[in-house]
Amino acid sequence: MENEANGINYSADGGRGLLLVLSGPSGVGKGTVIEQLKELCPQRLGRPVSVSVSKTTRRPRPGETEGVHYYFTDRESFLKGVSGNDFLEHAEYAGNLYGTPRAAIEQKIAAGEIVVLDIDTQGAFQVRRSLPEALLVFLLPPSMEELERRLRGRKTETETAVRKRLAIAEGECRLAPQFDAAVYNVDVRSAAMEICGLIADRLKTISR
Repeated sequence: MENEANGINYSADGGRGLLLVLSGPSGVGKGTVIEQLKELCPQRLGRPVSVSVSKTTRRPRPGETEGVHYYFTDRESFLKGVSGNDFLEHAEYAGNLYGTPRAAIEQKIAAGEIVVLDIDTQGAFQVRRSLPEALLVFLLPPSMEELERRLRGRKTETETAVRKRLAIAEGECRLAPQFDAAVYNVDVRSAAMEICGLIADRLKTISR
């Protein structure tokens, strides 16, 4: 199928897939863009899209399903995995360990899938060191004013929490030039289509 914007044929060539690492500030719309990618990439690239599932040592929350939201494990097993180089990246947050399992992602890439990993900037740079062929994309808001409007529109956080998120967002956005590409999320579908184009270009590069 051809891209409506530039006429490029994005059909799959039956080769390897790709890991798309998507970062961006809270409230920028990463989850919504990922849902659009799950619809667009099979149409335009001829490849299925799956979302990476992290492994964690924290307890499951009500409604969370093993293998869907997270893979749950104990701290000892997780640390053995770290020693065995089982993670593309890992970090500790609020006393719990989180990591991206290497084997599951590499298996899906070998099968030709596009795997999407929604992660913070530091995790993204860890992944780049572990898997240099990964495509790192930073999703930017149209403006900081629009990001503030979106955060306030949630009506779930205090003024202090909103201000903290905005301060963190400003620091994260300054790291955007270190990514392979930066995409402005002015319109969700347009942003997803632009990312599809970036994926197509990277697939051509790694298949040579």
